[in-house]
Amino acid sequence: MHEADMRTDRPGRTRHVVVIGGGISGLAAAHRLLADGARVTLLEAGERLGGKLYAGELAGARVDLGAESVLARRPEALELARAVGLGEALQPPATATAHLWTRGALRPMPRGHVMGVPGDLAPLAASGVLSPEGLARIEAERELPAAEIGEDVAVGEYVAARLGREVVDRLVEPLLGGVYAGNAYRISMRAAVPQLFEAARTHRLLGDGVRELQRRAEAAPQQAGPVFAGIDGGIGRLPLAVAEACRAAGADLRTGTPVREVTRTAGGWRIVADGEATEVIEADGVIVATPAGPAARLLDTLAPAAAAELRGVEYASMALVTMAFRRSDLPAAVTGGGASGFLVPPVDGRTIKASTFSSNKWAWAGADPELFLLRTSVGRYADEADLKREDGELVDVSLADLGEAVGLAARPVASTVTRWDGGLPQYPVGHLARVERIRGAVAALPGLAVCGALYDGVGIPACVASAGKAADAVLASLGTRSVPPGTDH
Repeated sequence: MHEADMRTDRPGRTRHVVVIGGGISGLAAAHRLLADGARVTLLEAGERLGGKLYAGELAGARVDLGAESVLARRPEALELARAVGLGEALQPPATATAHLWTRGALRPMPRGHVMGVPGDLAPLAASGVLSPEGLARIEAERELPAAEIGEDVAVGEYVAARLGREVVDRLVEPLLGGVYAGNAYRISMRAAVPQLFEAARTHRLLGDGVRELQRRAEAAPQQAGPVFAGIDGGIGRLPLAVAEACRAAGADLRTGTPVREVTRTAGGWRIVADGEATEVIEADGVIVATPAGPAARLLDTLAPAAAAELRGVEYASMALVTMAFRRSDLPAAVTGGGASGFLVPPVDGRTIKASTFSSNKWAWAGADPELFLLRTSVGRYADEADLKREDGELVDVSLADLGEAVGLAARPVASTVTRWDGGLPQYPVGHLARVERIRGAVAALPGLAVCGALYDGVGIPACVASAGKAADAVLASLGTRSVPPGTDH
Protein backbone atom coordinates (compact mmCIF):
# COMPACT_ATOMS: atom_id res chain seq x y z
CA MET A 1 0.00 0.00 0.00
CA HIS A 2 1.32 3.46 -0.88
CA GLU A 3 1.79 6.04 1.85
CA ALA A 4 -0.83 8.24 0.19
CA ASP A 5 -3.37 5.51 0.81
CA MET A 6 -2.66 5.68 4.52
CA ARG A 7 -4.15 9.12 5.12
CA THR A 8 -6.82 8.83 7.81
CA ASP A 9 -8.66 12.02 6.81
CA ARG A 10 -10.09 10.76 3.50
CA PRO A 11 -13.85 10.27 3.97
CA GLY A 12 -15.24 6.82 3.26
CA ARG A 13 -11.90 5.03 2.97
CA THR A 14 -11.62 1.58 4.51
CA ARG A 15 -9.31 1.64 7.50
CA HIS A 16 -6.67 -1.05 7.70
CA VAL A 17 -5.85 -2.36 11.18
CA VAL A 18 -3.17 -4.91 11.99
CA VAL A 19 -3.85 -7.17 14.97
CA ILE A 20 -0.75 -8.73 16.52
CA GLY A 21 -1.57 -11.98 18.32
CA GLY A 22 -3.98 -14.74 17.36
CA GLY A 23 -5.37 -15.88 20.70
CA ILE A 24 -9.03 -15.37 21.51
CA SER A 25 -8.38 -11.70 22.32
CA GLY A 26 -6.76 -10.98 18.96
CA LEU A 27 -9.41 -12.94 17.08
CA ALA A 28 -12.22 -11.18 18.94
CA ALA A 29 -10.62 -7.81 18.16
CA ALA A 30 -10.42 -8.74 14.48
CA HIS A 31 -14.05 -9.82 14.49
CA ARG A 32 -15.12 -6.53 16.08
CA LEU A 33 -13.08 -4.47 13.63
CA LEU A 34 -14.54 -6.30 10.65
CA ALA A 35 -18.07 -5.74 11.95
CA ASP A 36 -17.34 -2.02 11.88
CA GLY A 37 -16.08 -2.18 8.31
CA ALA A 38 -12.32 -2.15 8.85
CA ARG A 39 -9.87 -4.18 6.80
CA VAL A 40 -7.90 -6.52 9.05
CA THR A 41 -4.59 -8.33 8.92
CA LEU A 42 -3.90 -10.59 11.90
CA LEU A 43 -0.36 -11.81 12.57
CA GLU A 44 0.29 -14.74 14.91
CA ALA A 45 3.83 -15.85 15.71
CA GLY A 46 2.86 -19.46 16.47
CA GLU A 47 1.68 -22.14 14.11
CA ARG A 48 -1.96 -22.13 15.21
CA LEU A 49 -4.68 -19.71 16.25
CA GLY A 50 -6.58 -19.77 19.51
CA GLY A 51 -3.96 -19.42 22.24
CA LYS A 52 -5.13 -21.15 25.41
CA LEU A 53 -8.33 -22.28 23.69
CA TYR A 54 -7.11 -25.46 22.09
CA ALA A 55 -9.16 -28.37 20.76
CA GLY A 56 -7.54 -31.76 20.23
CA GLU A 57 -8.28 -35.46 20.00
CA LEU A 58 -7.51 -38.36 22.32
CA ALA A 59 -8.41 -42.01 21.66
CA GLY A 60 -10.62 -40.81 18.82
CA ALA A 61 -12.56 -38.41 21.06
CA ARG A 62 -12.62 -34.63 20.96
CA VAL A 63 -11.02 -32.99 23.99
CA ASP A 64 -10.21 -29.51 25.23
CA LEU A 65 -6.50 -29.21 25.89
CA GLY A 66 -6.83 -25.70 27.30
CA ALA A 67 -9.76 -23.73 28.70
CA GLU A 68 -12.93 -25.81 28.84
CA SER A 69 -15.73 -23.39 29.77
CA VAL A 70 -16.84 -19.77 29.82
CA LEU A 71 -18.56 -17.76 32.51
CA ALA A 72 -22.18 -17.74 31.31
CA ARG A 73 -23.22 -14.82 33.50
CA ARG A 74 -21.15 -12.44 31.41
CA PRO A 75 -22.49 -11.96 27.89
CA GLU A 76 -19.41 -11.27 25.77
CA ALA A 77 -18.17 -14.79 25.00
CA LEU A 78 -21.65 -16.20 24.48
CA GLU A 79 -22.53 -13.34 22.12
CA LEU A 80 -19.34 -13.96 20.14
CA ALA A 81 -20.09 -17.70 19.95
CA ARG A 82 -23.59 -16.98 18.62
CA ALA A 83 -22.24 -14.44 16.13
CA VAL A 84 -19.94 -17.07 14.57
CA GLY A 85 -22.57 -19.77 14.31
CA LEU A 86 -22.03 -21.70 17.55
CA GLY A 87 -25.23 -20.67 19.30
CA GLU A 88 -26.82 -24.10 18.95
CA ALA A 89 -23.66 -25.75 20.24
CA LEU A 90 -23.61 -23.85 23.54
CA GLN A 91 -24.50 -26.06 26.47
CA PRO A 92 -24.32 -25.94 30.26
CA PRO A 93 -22.37 -28.54 32.23
CA ALA A 94 -24.24 -31.80 32.61
CA THR A 95 -23.27 -31.64 36.28
CA ALA A 96 -21.72 -28.97 38.46
CA THR A 97 -21.25 -31.13 41.55
CA ALA A 98 -17.66 -30.40 42.53
CA HIS A 99 -15.68 -31.59 45.53
CA LEU A 100 -12.60 -30.65 47.51
CA TRP A 101 -9.94 -33.24 48.22
CA THR A 102 -8.74 -32.01 51.57
CA ARG A 103 -7.97 -33.18 55.08
CA GLY A 104 -7.64 -36.74 53.82
CA ALA A 105 -11.03 -37.10 52.15
CA LEU A 106 -13.10 -36.08 49.16
CA ARG A 107 -15.59 -33.56 50.54
CA PRO A 108 -18.54 -31.76 48.90
CA MET A 109 -17.90 -28.20 47.82
CA PRO A 110 -19.97 -26.20 50.32
CA ARG A 111 -22.57 -23.82 48.94
CA GLY A 112 -23.11 -20.30 50.14
CA HIS A 113 -19.77 -18.65 49.38
CA VAL A 114 -18.24 -16.01 47.12
CA MET A 115 -14.97 -17.34 45.69
CA GLY A 116 -14.56 -19.46 48.80
CA VAL A 117 -15.46 -16.74 51.31
CA PRO A 118 -18.40 -18.17 53.27
CA GLY A 119 -21.67 -16.46 53.99
CA ASP A 120 -23.67 -19.46 55.16
CA LEU A 121 -21.85 -21.54 57.75
CA ALA A 122 -24.28 -24.48 57.87
CA PRO A 123 -23.23 -26.14 54.58
CA LEU A 124 -19.60 -25.34 55.35
CA ALA A 125 -19.83 -27.07 58.73
CA ALA A 126 -21.60 -30.06 57.18
CA SER A 127 -18.91 -30.47 54.50
CA GLY A 128 -16.09 -31.12 56.94
CA VAL A 129 -13.76 -28.91 54.91
CA LEU A 130 -12.86 -26.81 57.96
CA SER A 131 -11.94 -27.97 61.44
CA PRO A 132 -14.06 -26.92 64.44
CA GLU A 133 -11.35 -24.38 65.24
CA GLY A 134 -11.59 -22.99 61.70
CA LEU A 135 -15.36 -22.64 61.97
CA ALA A 136 -15.04 -20.93 65.35
CA ARG A 137 -12.54 -18.47 63.89
CA ILE A 138 -15.10 -17.39 61.26
CA GLU A 139 -17.62 -16.66 64.00
CA ALA A 140 -14.99 -14.65 65.87
CA GLU A 141 -15.06 -11.95 63.19
CA ARG A 142 -17.97 -10.37 65.06
CA GLU A 143 -15.55 -9.45 67.83
CA LEU A 144 -13.10 -7.71 65.49
CA PRO A 145 -13.09 -3.98 64.85
CA ALA A 146 -13.76 -2.69 61.33
CA ALA A 147 -10.76 -2.98 58.99
CA GLU A 148 -9.52 -0.25 56.64
CA ILE A 149 -9.15 -1.87 53.23
CA GLY A 150 -7.52 1.01 51.32
CA GLU A 151 -7.16 1.13 47.56
CA ASP A 152 -6.38 -2.56 47.20
CA VAL A 153 -5.48 -5.61 49.25
CA ALA A 154 -4.53 -9.23 48.66
CA VAL A 155 -7.54 -11.55 48.86
CA GLY A 156 -5.83 -14.08 51.10
CA GLU A 157 -4.30 -11.49 53.39
CA TYR A 158 -7.62 -9.75 54.04
CA VAL A 159 -9.77 -12.86 54.35
CA ALA A 160 -7.27 -14.52 56.69
CA ALA A 161 -7.25 -11.44 58.93
CA ARG A 162 -11.04 -11.41 59.10
CA LEU A 163 -12.02 -15.09 59.00
CA GLY A 164 -8.82 -17.06 59.60
CA ARG A 165 -6.25 -18.84 57.47
CA GLU A 166 -8.22 -22.08 57.20
CA VAL A 167 -10.83 -20.35 55.02
CA VAL A 168 -8.09 -19.12 52.71
CA ASP A 169 -6.02 -22.30 52.65
CA ARG A 170 -8.86 -24.77 52.11
CA LEU A 171 -11.47 -22.74 50.19
CA VAL A 172 -10.21 -19.51 48.67
CA GLU A 173 -6.87 -20.90 47.49
CA PRO A 174 -8.21 -23.82 45.41
CA LEU A 175 -11.04 -21.77 43.89
CA LEU A 176 -9.01 -18.67 43.09
CA GLY A 177 -6.04 -20.80 42.07
CA GLY A 178 -8.27 -22.61 39.61
CA VAL A 179 -8.77 -19.32 37.78
CA TYR A 180 -5.35 -17.68 38.03
CA ALA A 181 -3.02 -20.59 38.94
CA GLY A 182 -1.85 -18.07 41.51
CA ASN A 183 -1.33 -17.55 45.22
CA ALA A 184 -4.35 -16.11 47.03
CA TYR A 185 -2.08 -14.30 49.46
CA ARG A 186 -0.73 -12.21 46.54
CA ILE A 187 -3.77 -11.83 44.28
CA SER A 188 -5.48 -8.44 44.21
CA MET A 189 -9.00 -8.51 45.61
CA ARG A 190 -9.94 -5.39 43.69
CA ALA A 191 -8.84 -6.91 40.37
CA ALA A 192 -9.77 -10.57 40.83
CA VAL A 193 -12.92 -10.42 42.98
CA PRO A 194 -14.22 -6.84 42.65
CA GLN A 195 -17.63 -7.62 44.13
CA LEU A 196 -15.94 -8.96 47.26
CA PHE A 197 -13.74 -5.87 47.40
CA GLU A 198 -16.79 -3.60 47.39
CA ALA A 199 -18.50 -5.75 50.00
CA ALA A 200 -15.44 -5.49 52.23
CA ARG A 201 -15.37 -1.70 51.82
CA THR A 202 -19.03 -1.21 52.62
CA HIS A 203 -19.59 -3.68 55.48
CA ARG A 204 -17.99 -3.84 58.91
CA LEU A 205 -18.14 -7.64 58.80
CA LEU A 206 -16.93 -9.49 55.70
CA GLY A 207 -19.47 -12.24 56.36
CA ASP A 208 -22.30 -9.68 56.24
CA GLY A 209 -20.97 -8.39 52.94
CA VAL A 210 -20.91 -11.88 51.43
CA ARG A 211 -24.48 -12.53 52.56
CA GLU A 212 -25.58 -9.24 50.97
CA LEU A 213 -23.92 -10.25 47.70
CA GLN A 214 -25.75 -13.56 47.81
CA ARG A 215 -29.12 -11.87 48.40
CA ARG A 216 -28.53 -9.60 45.41
CA ALA A 217 -27.52 -12.53 43.23
CA GLU A 218 -30.68 -14.43 44.13
CA ALA A 219 -32.82 -11.39 43.27
CA ALA A 220 -31.11 -10.61 39.95
CA PRO A 221 -32.79 -12.22 36.93
CA GLN A 222 -29.53 -12.29 34.98
CA GLN A 223 -28.08 -14.56 37.64
CA ALA A 224 -30.57 -17.30 36.86
CA GLY A 225 -29.39 -20.33 34.96
CA PRO A 226 -25.99 -22.05 34.80
CA VAL A 227 -22.90 -20.20 35.96
CA PHE A 228 -20.74 -21.71 33.20
CA ALA A 229 -21.24 -22.86 29.63
CA GLY A 230 -19.33 -25.05 27.21
CA ILE A 231 -19.50 -25.83 23.52
CA ASP A 232 -20.46 -29.19 22.04
CA GLY A 233 -17.11 -30.59 20.93
CA GLY A 234 -15.10 -28.30 23.19
CA ILE A 235 -14.43 -24.61 23.83
CA GLY A 236 -11.47 -25.03 21.48
CA ARG A 237 -14.01 -24.76 18.62
CA LEU A 238 -14.63 -21.09 19.43
CA PRO A 239 -11.39 -19.56 18.08
CA LEU A 240 -11.60 -21.74 14.97
CA ALA A 241 -15.14 -20.51 14.29
CA VAL A 242 -14.13 -16.89 14.91
CA ALA A 243 -11.20 -17.28 12.53
CA GLU A 244 -13.46 -18.79 9.87
CA ALA A 245 -15.93 -15.91 10.24
CA CYS A 246 -13.12 -13.37 10.01
CA ARG A 247 -11.75 -14.94 6.83
CA ALA A 248 -15.26 -14.98 5.35
CA ALA A 249 -15.45 -11.25 6.06
CA GLY A 250 -12.18 -10.65 4.20
CA ALA A 251 -9.58 -10.75 6.97
CA ASP A 252 -6.04 -11.90 6.25
CA LEU A 253 -5.10 -14.22 9.14
CA ARG A 254 -1.52 -15.47 9.18
CA THR A 255 0.23 -17.93 11.47
CA GLY A 256 3.98 -18.44 11.73
CA THR A 257 4.41 -14.69 11.29
CA PRO A 258 6.15 -13.03 14.25
CA VAL A 259 6.26 -9.24 14.26
CA ARG A 260 9.73 -7.80 14.51
CA GLU A 261 8.97 -4.10 14.76
CA VAL A 262 6.16 -1.54 14.92
CA THR A 263 6.86 2.11 14.12
CA ARG A 264 4.82 5.21 13.42
CA THR A 265 4.72 6.84 10.01
CA ALA A 266 3.40 10.19 8.80
CA GLY A 267 0.07 8.59 7.95
CA GLY A 268 -0.21 5.66 10.33
CA TRP A 269 1.87 2.62 11.21
CA ARG A 270 4.57 0.42 9.75
CA ILE A 271 4.79 -3.22 10.82
CA VAL A 272 7.74 -5.44 9.98
CA ALA A 273 6.79 -9.13 10.07
CA ASP A 274 8.89 -12.24 9.51
CA GLY A 275 6.73 -14.82 7.74
CA GLU A 276 8.00 -16.87 4.83
CA ALA A 277 9.90 -13.69 4.02
CA THR A 278 10.33 -10.37 5.79
CA GLU A 279 7.43 -8.10 4.91
CA VAL A 280 6.56 -4.49 5.61
CA ILE A 281 2.86 -3.82 6.20
CA GLU A 282 1.35 -0.34 6.32
CA ALA A 283 -1.71 0.23 8.46
CA ASP A 284 -3.91 2.92 9.97
CA GLY A 285 -4.11 1.22 13.34
CA VAL A 286 -2.48 -1.52 15.41
CA ILE A 287 -3.82 -3.69 18.21
CA VAL A 288 -1.27 -5.61 20.28
CA ALA A 289 -2.99 -8.72 21.65
CA THR A 290 0.03 -10.63 22.94
CA PRO A 291 1.27 -11.57 26.43
CA ALA A 292 3.27 -9.00 28.34
CA GLY A 293 6.76 -10.03 27.15
CA PRO A 294 6.19 -9.72 23.40
CA ALA A 295 4.07 -6.60 23.96
CA ALA A 296 6.89 -4.96 25.93
CA ARG A 297 9.36 -5.70 23.15
CA LEU A 298 7.11 -4.17 20.49
CA LEU A 299 6.34 -1.09 22.59
CA ASP A 300 9.85 -0.51 23.90
CA THR A 301 10.57 2.43 21.60
CA LEU A 302 7.00 3.57 20.95
CA ALA A 303 5.83 3.67 24.57
CA PRO A 304 8.76 2.99 26.91
CA ALA A 305 6.70 3.66 30.05
CA ALA A 306 4.14 1.05 28.99
CA ALA A 307 6.92 -1.40 28.09
CA ALA A 308 8.50 -0.99 31.52
CA GLU A 309 5.19 -1.73 33.22
CA LEU A 310 4.59 -4.76 31.01
CA ARG A 311 7.96 -6.21 31.95
CA GLY A 312 6.81 -6.24 35.56
CA VAL A 313 3.88 -8.57 34.84
CA GLU A 314 4.49 -12.08 36.16
CA TYR A 315 3.05 -15.31 34.79
CA ALA A 316 2.27 -18.76 36.14
CA SER A 317 2.97 -21.96 34.25
CA MET A 318 0.91 -25.13 34.42
CA ALA A 319 0.30 -28.42 32.66
CA LEU A 320 -2.89 -30.28 31.84
CA VAL A 321 -2.76 -34.08 31.87
CA THR A 322 -5.64 -35.42 29.77
CA MET A 323 -6.39 -39.14 29.93
CA ALA A 324 -8.84 -41.56 28.31
CA PHE A 325 -9.90 -44.70 30.19
CA ARG A 326 -12.10 -47.66 29.53
CA ARG A 327 -15.20 -46.70 31.48
CA SER A 328 -15.49 -50.22 32.86
CA ASP A 329 -12.05 -49.89 34.49
CA LEU A 330 -12.98 -46.90 36.64
CA PRO A 331 -14.40 -46.86 40.17
CA ALA A 332 -17.91 -45.61 40.87
CA ALA A 333 -16.39 -42.61 42.67
CA VAL A 334 -15.45 -41.34 39.21
CA THR A 335 -18.21 -42.57 36.91
CA GLY A 336 -21.12 -42.63 39.33
CA GLY A 337 -22.89 -39.90 41.22
CA GLY A 338 -22.46 -37.24 38.55
CA ALA A 339 -19.40 -35.59 40.10
CA SER A 340 -17.71 -33.01 37.85
CA GLY A 341 -14.35 -33.41 39.58
CA PHE A 342 -12.49 -31.93 42.52
CA LEU A 343 -10.12 -29.16 43.56
CA VAL A 344 -7.07 -29.68 45.77
CA PRO A 345 -5.93 -27.03 48.26
CA PRO A 346 -2.16 -26.53 47.94
CA VAL A 347 -1.87 -26.76 51.74
CA ASP A 348 -2.59 -30.50 51.45
CA GLY A 349 0.70 -31.01 49.60
CA ARG A 350 -0.56 -33.01 46.63
CA THR A 351 0.94 -32.84 43.16
CA ILE A 352 -2.28 -32.25 41.25
CA LYS A 353 -4.22 -29.05 41.86
CA ALA A 354 -7.50 -30.24 40.36
CA SER A 355 -9.15 -32.98 38.36
CA THR A 356 -12.07 -32.66 35.97
CA PHE A 357 -14.21 -35.68 35.14
CA SER A 358 -14.89 -34.45 31.61
CA SER A 359 -17.19 -37.28 30.59
CA ASN A 360 -19.44 -36.46 33.55
CA LYS A 361 -19.20 -32.71 33.22
CA TRP A 362 -19.97 -32.36 29.51
CA ALA A 363 -22.64 -34.34 27.67
CA TRP A 364 -20.61 -34.30 24.46
CA ALA A 365 -17.53 -35.73 26.24
CA GLY A 366 -19.58 -38.54 27.75
CA ALA A 367 -21.27 -39.66 24.55
CA ASP A 368 -19.06 -42.73 24.10
CA PRO A 369 -20.38 -45.42 26.48
CA GLU A 370 -17.05 -47.26 26.45
CA LEU A 371 -14.68 -44.33 26.95
CA PHE A 372 -14.23 -41.94 29.88
CA LEU A 373 -12.22 -38.71 29.67
CA LEU A 374 -10.70 -36.92 32.63
CA ARG A 375 -7.87 -34.51 33.21
CA THR A 376 -5.70 -33.13 35.99
CA SER A 377 -3.80 -29.87 36.35
CA VAL A 378 -0.31 -29.45 37.77
CA GLY A 379 1.58 -26.30 38.70
CA ARG A 380 0.78 -22.79 39.87
CA TYR A 381 2.65 -19.54 40.54
CA ALA A 382 5.87 -20.16 42.50
CA ASP A 383 5.03 -23.89 42.69
CA GLU A 384 6.26 -25.18 39.36
CA ALA A 385 8.93 -27.73 40.27
CA ASP A 386 6.73 -30.62 39.14
CA LEU A 387 6.56 -29.12 35.66
CA LYS A 388 10.17 -30.18 35.16
CA ARG A 389 9.02 -33.80 35.07
CA GLU A 390 8.71 -35.64 31.77
CA ASP A 391 5.21 -36.12 30.34
CA GLY A 392 5.11 -39.76 31.41
CA GLU A 393 6.04 -38.82 34.98
CA LEU A 394 3.22 -36.27 35.09
CA VAL A 395 0.81 -38.98 34.03
CA ASP A 396 2.15 -41.30 36.73
CA VAL A 397 1.97 -38.75 39.56
CA SER A 398 -1.53 -37.79 38.45
CA LEU A 399 -2.58 -41.43 38.58
CA ALA A 400 -1.03 -41.81 42.03
CA ASP A 401 -3.01 -38.86 43.38
CA LEU A 402 -6.20 -40.04 41.67
CA GLY A 403 -5.68 -43.48 43.20
CA GLU A 404 -5.54 -41.98 46.68
CA ALA A 405 -8.40 -39.55 46.09
CA VAL A 406 -10.97 -41.75 44.32
CA GLY A 407 -9.52 -45.26 44.27
CA LEU A 408 -8.53 -45.19 40.61
CA ALA A 409 -6.21 -48.12 39.84
CA ALA A 410 -6.44 -48.40 36.03
CA ARG A 411 -3.98 -47.14 33.44
CA PRO A 412 -5.33 -44.88 30.69
CA VAL A 413 -5.67 -46.23 27.16
CA ALA A 414 -4.31 -42.89 25.94
CA SER A 415 -2.94 -39.72 27.51
CA THR A 416 -1.46 -36.39 26.50
CA VAL A 417 0.21 -33.57 28.41
CA THR A 418 -0.34 -29.95 27.38
CA ARG A 419 2.09 -27.48 28.88
CA TRP A 420 1.18 -23.83 29.26
CA ASP A 421 4.51 -22.16 30.01
CA GLY A 422 3.86 -18.65 31.26
CA GLY A 423 0.21 -19.23 30.49
CA LEU A 424 -1.63 -17.14 33.07
CA PRO A 425 -0.82 -13.53 34.03
CA GLN A 426 -0.82 -12.80 37.74
CA TYR A 427 -2.94 -10.06 39.27
CA PRO A 428 -1.07 -8.93 42.42
CA VAL A 429 -2.07 -5.98 44.58
CA GLY A 430 -1.85 -2.83 42.45
CA HIS A 431 -2.48 -4.64 39.17
CA LEU A 432 -5.34 -2.38 38.08
CA ALA A 433 -3.19 0.70 38.66
CA ARG A 434 -0.50 -0.88 36.49
CA VAL A 435 -3.03 -1.56 33.73
CA GLU A 436 -4.21 2.04 33.93
CA ARG A 437 -0.65 3.27 33.51
CA ILE A 438 -0.07 0.97 30.52
CA ARG A 439 -3.24 2.08 28.79
CA GLY A 440 -2.51 5.73 29.56
CA ALA A 441 0.89 5.50 27.88
CA VAL A 442 -0.53 3.64 24.87
CA ALA A 443 -3.45 6.06 24.49
CA ALA A 444 -0.96 8.85 23.80
CA LEU A 445 -0.35 7.14 20.43
CA PRO A 446 -3.55 7.44 18.33
CA GLY A 447 -4.38 4.30 16.42
CA LEU A 448 -2.65 1.98 18.89
CA ALA A 449 -4.32 -0.20 21.55
CA VAL A 450 -3.62 -3.27 23.66
CA CYS A 451 -5.83 -6.10 24.83
CA GLY A 452 -5.64 -9.56 26.35
CA ALA A 453 -5.80 -11.59 29.53
CA LEU A 454 -3.45 -9.36 31.49
CA TYR A 455 -5.67 -6.27 31.35
CA ASP A 456 -9.30 -6.93 32.27
CA GLY A 457 -9.44 -10.50 33.55
CA VAL A 458 -8.16 -13.91 32.50
CA GLY A 459 -11.54 -15.45 31.65
CA ILE A 460 -12.76 -15.75 28.07
CA PRO A 461 -15.58 -13.16 28.43
CA ALA A 462 -13.11 -10.69 29.94
CA CYS A 463 -10.70 -11.26 27.04
CA VAL A 464 -13.47 -10.70 24.50
CA ALA A 465 -14.50 -7.51 26.32
CA SER A 466 -10.88 -6.33 26.37
CA ALA A 467 -10.68 -6.94 22.62
CA GLY A 468 -13.84 -4.95 22.00
CA LYS A 469 -12.50 -2.06 24.06
CA ALA A 470 -9.26 -2.04 22.04
CA ALA A 471 -11.05 -2.23 18.68
CA ASP A 472 -13.40 0.61 19.62
CA ALA A 473 -10.48 2.75 20.81
CA VAL A 474 -8.58 2.29 17.55
CA LEU A 475 -11.59 2.97 15.36
CA ALA A 476 -12.51 6.05 17.41
CA SER A 477 -8.99 7.41 17.07
CA LEU A 478 -9.17 7.03 13.27
CA GLY A 479 -12.07 9.46 13.01
CA THR A 480 -14.83 8.60 10.59
CA ARG A 481 -16.45 5.18 10.74
CA SER A 482 -15.26 2.66 8.18
CA VAL A 483 -17.17 1.41 5.17
CA PRO A 484 -17.56 -2.30 4.33
CA PRO A 485 -14.40 -4.06 3.13
CA GLY A 486 -13.89 -4.16 -0.60
CA THR A 487 -15.45 -0.80 -1.43
CA ASP A 488 -12.24 1.19 -1.52
CA HIS A 489 -8.81 -0.39 -1.68
